[in-house]
Amino acid sequence: MIKALIVVDVQNDFCEGGSLAVVGGAGVASRLGKLLAVPHRYDHVVATRDHHIDPGSHFSDTPDFVDSWPVHCVAGTPGAELHAPLSEADFEAVFDKGEYAAAYSGFEGTCAGVGLGQWLAERGVDQVDVAGIATDYCVRATALDAVKAGLDVRVLLDLTAAVTPQRLDLVLDELADAGVALAGSGLA
Repeated sequence: MIKALIVVDVQNDFCEGGSLAVVGGAGVASRLGKLLAVPHRYDHVVATRDHHIDPGSHFSDTPDFVDSWPVHCVAGTPGAELHAPLSEADFEAVFDKGEYAAAYSGFEGTCAGVGLGQWLAERGVDQVDVAGIATDYCVRATALDAVKAGLDVRVLLDLTAAVTPQRLDLVLDELADAGVALAGSGLA
């Protein structure tokens, strides 16, 4: 088995103090930093990030927090950068998504013109762990697309944070029904 870790959208704007902060986002970044600081169990480690230029109706001055959101993760701004202690150097590749449209799944992202699915396939990856922000949006969409790509998928729940924790049970049921394993990271 060739295994990869996909770190989804752990960016400044999604952590406390950011324009679209998710409670617990900074803690996710910290715990992921600890995971990456020790020799890990992954053959490949990649990240995704929102990288908006003009995503149309995805941005709104009066967001509904379902389909429209406050301005966030604009390309070239500090809000789009990975949250400390994470940096681009921690990853073999960083897949940018959502330049001109809403994009929730990391599988919509590209790195140097190559999509995440193609990148994983070229390296023979057949198993992925997914972690990051937000459990109920981009982590969810990335995990579901990984299943569609034929991968064995786990979501590391202790390395995620949700926008709407009160609907998390529905999301976790959907993931489990799709064949996603729900697990912990094993961090002490």
